[in-house]
Amino acid sequence: MIYAGIDIGSITAKAALIRNNQLIGTHVILSGYNPLTAGIKVFEELLEKLKLSKPAITAIVSTGYGRNSVDFADKAMTEILCHGIGAHFINPYIRGIIDVGGQDSKTILLDTNGQVEDFAMNDKCAAGTGRFLEVMARALEVELNQLGDFSLKADKPSKISSICTVFAESEVISMIARQESRENIIAGIHESAAARIAILAAKIKIKQPVMMTGGAAKNKGLVAALEKRLGFELIVGNLAQENGAVGAAVLASRL
Repeated sequence: MIYAGIDIGSITAKAALIRNNQLIGTHVILSGYNPLTAGIKVFEELLEKLKLSKPAITAIVSTGYGRNSVDFADKAMTEILCHGIGAHFINPYIRGIIDVGGQDSKTILLDTNGQVEDFAMNDKCAAGTGRFLEVMARALEVELNQLGDFSLKADKPSKISSICTVFAESEVISMIARQESRENIIAGIHESAAARIAILAAKIKIKQPVMMTGGAAKNKGLVAALEKRLGFELIVGNLAQENGAVGAAVLASRL
């Protein structure tokens, strides 16, 4: 039997399929403005990629901010639960998760069975989220996926004091006017975001090993800034962005 997980985030939609407790495929697309359409598209494209049909799927669980829009799912479950289960499925030794998504960032503490013991979320402010990085990239006229490479070339990260995205953007614009280098500004942006995320990690007394998930895990500069701030290495796997969908698929197999 095959089980599906669909994770609708604010920037990307992800799908994962599991058969016999083995991951058989994942797929990622941009969410667009309609979460239901994104859910249908990412699911159908993954089925097509694996040459499978809808009747072959036994159960579907949706997650993410758009989870309740996926009306063809058998059940909707929270991101916290799905990320915990997904991380444990990928690496059963994981005890902590730092997830930086487009709309929020969260830290999760797991027990040895992958169950959530505690969590903390930044969902009231864009600071320390993918949206924060997106706004800054636009101000600097840099592609979002180039931020990491730029920041690793910095020689003296700029100091960004504002935790508010709007005020931080104003600071960045002032730095540009003073002709500070992009590399240093971007490194400063990553350090600012890392400081915000580290507060969430401290709140739950996060334990190692810690996996970083979400699309921002692809940003080498942010990962490096977080590791420096936390004082330990983060585990970033090939499925960092799809982790929530993987967890949803695992939970679908338990319905």
